[in-house]
Amino acid sequence: MSLEQLLVKNTSLPETYRNLSDQVYDERIQQAKDRLSQELVIMGHHYQRNEVIRFADFTGDSLELARIAERQKEARYTVFCGVHFMAETADILTDDDHIVILPDMKAGCSMADMADIDELEEAWEVMQEEWGDTIIPVTYVNSTAAIKAFVGRHGGTTCTSSNASGVLKWAFSRKKRILFLPDQHLGRNTAFSMGIPLEQMGIWNPIQGDWEEIKGSMEDIRVLLWKGHCSVHTKFTVDQIKRVREQDPETKVIVHPECTFDVVQNADENGSTSYIIQQIKNAPAGSKWAIGTEVNLVQRLAENHPEQQIQLLSRTMCPCLTMNRIDRPHLLWALESLVEGQPVNQVSVDPETTYWSRKALERMLSIV
Repeated sequence: MSLEQLLVKNTSLPETYRNLSDQVYDERIQQAKDRLSQELVIMGHHYQRNEVIRFADFTGDSLELARIAERQKEARYTVFCGVHFMAETADILTDDDHIVILPDMKAGCSMADMADIDELEEAWEVMQEEWGDTIIPVTYVNSTAAIKAFVGRHGGTTCTSSNASGVLKWAFSRKKRILFLPDQHLGRNTAFSMGIPLEQMGIWNPIQGDWEEIKGSMEDIRVLLWKGHCSVHTKFTVDQIKRVREQDPETKVIVHPECTFDVVQNADENGSTSYIIQQIKNAPAGSKWAIGTEVNLVQRLAENHPEQQIQLLSRTMCPCLTMNRIDRPHLLWALESLVEGQPVNQVSVDPETTYWSRKALERMLSIV
């Protein structure tokens, strides 16, 4: 059976894992975790629901967790409670005999899916015809292994929301222009904070296979933005910020740089998930915050810091729906399958893609 067939087969949760009580799920998950002991490490992304993240050995953002997985030399298995591209990155960074599991293979990322490798290859040809060898590609780590490999082959690198500014400075020291993908908003917000005007940015629409927006002349364009976005962070609006300030002017608004340009410009602060967590951790008792990021994280921050008044910027829930596909039934299935010696939902990146993806990641790690 091919890997592709195996992965398809393993995406459907068996009926025996459905409709158990919360107590049974928790007891069996802990029992399986105890049996696997040092062979297992469970990674939990900040956006995971509490019922899952409570079993994580490590919590963090996507790249932070992948780097932790790389250091777990004694473990044979990493169960990644996140989304597909995160598990791919963990597989890229770990040894060949290490097995990375994603409890639900349908836990994808809409942003990562907006950058298709075939569309990127076609766009690159158009851009090369227009500007020649003046472009270096940079991809957010929230991208597929295929996109990371493309960037690696073309001398580019990856970035996170924490180090995007440093990475772009590095990229501009090598080429006149940057192709930034897949999140247009992180690229725009970061470049603008570095002093690059919006008129020197263009938006490539991969669906149309053409430029959607060029405000200045083609020669002046320095940042080529791929038209992708985060389905969670683009739900936050300037009107929500105005409402919060009208209700209580003392409330500070902090948002993720995946939010739209207008939202970032109107917020009091913006920064990565780690930055937001640190700002709340360091804030004085009695401070008030409206946070524009994924709801599970905001709720957890509110629970961990009852001395502050913390709310979600939006009045409605803003969960990452694909991230929330990881639940107790899928986690239990993944762990008990490992106990039985029959891993399900293994994420495996082919050697060539691994090589070039690792090149892109290593360049980033050498920059910052």
